[in-house]
Amino acid sequence: MAEDGGMPVNQQERREQIRQEVLASGFVRIEGLAAKHGVSGMTIHRDLDVLEQQGWLRKVRGGATSTPTALLETSVRARIADAADEKARIAKHAVRLVSPGQVVALDDSTSALAVAERLAPLGPLTVVTNFLSVINLLSGEPGLHLIGLGGDYQPPYDAFLGLHTASMARTMRSDVLFMSTTAVVEGHCLHRSQETIQVKRALMETTGKRVLLLDHSKFDRRAVHELAPLTEFDVVVVDPGTPKPLLDELRSAGVALEVAEG
Repeated sequence: MAEDGGMPVNQQERREQIRQEVLASGFVRIEGLAAKHGVSGMTIHRDLDVLEQQGWLRKVRGGATSTPTALLETSVRARIADAADEKARIAKHAVRLVSPGQVVALDDSTSALAVAERLAPLGPLTVVTNFLSVINLLSGEPGLHLIGLGGDYQPPYDAFLGLHTASMARTMRSDVLFMSTTAVVEGHCLHRSQETIQVKRALMETTGKRVLLLDHSKFDRRAVHELAPLTEFDVVVVDPGTPKPLLDELRSAGVALEVAEG
């Protein structure tokens, strides 16, 4: 058993298990986690520090509790319900950028899923995605050629993520990419998962047009991993609930904003 003197080979798996435990129960104790995973309390403290920095939990005396924003990530159903009206309005606006015959890439966000719900009438199209929810939604739709990006399946995101998925994404060329992110802070997109960012970056590198979908709640959240500045996107679509001073600030910084009014 590897302890504090060395890097445990199953560190990532242990932290994922701890993340799942705190999301499922709402509270975990350090001593209980140490006994369960066969490591020291100091190792668990470090695990909790990392998970707290990523926004999954909050450390408290003797343990950790889940955070409200982390709970939003625990199931696709919950993520779909979050800001559903805003995502629908944004998606309705965004699909105007789709033309028959194009290759459309979709990331593993529920904002992109809202776009996917509107693609069938716009065919023929080729759709490239790592999001299993999109694959299940569009499979069998006439006029749509569906390409799934395989790799490591991550149940919390219902998506294929990581290096293998990113490598496959780099072999595909799309005309337009629709994607979202966990949070926007000071004009930069942030995300909790590095594995997710690997795939998003690969999709961004191989598309003709990058379209970012942001409901206004994204501006009130925090995450730790840098994805990209807003200025790297050709179009950033927001909903009317986004504060006007913020819109003015972003436009002044050179962000290509469109407000989904309809």
